[in-house]
Amino acid sequence: MADSPWRLVALDHVQLAMPPGGEAAARAFYVGVLGLVEIPKPAELEGRGGVWFGVEGVELHLGVDPDFRPARKAHPGLRVTGLPALIARCEAAGYPALAGTALPGRQRVHVADPFGNRLELLEIG
Repeated sequence: MADSPWRLVALDHVQLAMPPGGEAAARAFYVGVLGLVEIPKPAELEGRGGVWFGVEGVELHLGVDPDFRPARKAHPGLRVTGLPALIARCEAAGYPALAGTALPGRQRVHVADPFGNRLELLEIG
């Protein structure tokens, strides 16, 4: 669609679901283990619960779903540096890393967040 009057320019954020009351567990994992920073939610959305995180162009939102079911197949792929150190940090915190199918030029593992949502952690090179 080279002649289209619009184009996609970036992925703004990914939202995952979590059960009601999961904010503290989300902060412990996404900030304490993965090293993201909590981003203040807009005032218009604060009453819905949930929590937002980000770092250097990566933004991940966790929204409350009263009928929560973890995303075990669908997942965000988070590109990292120092994957072995992050794997060790996840495992020390009780989040085992499961090796993904080998892909050329990528080291990758899957980790479940405190709610069972699947995350892919990958390093290029």
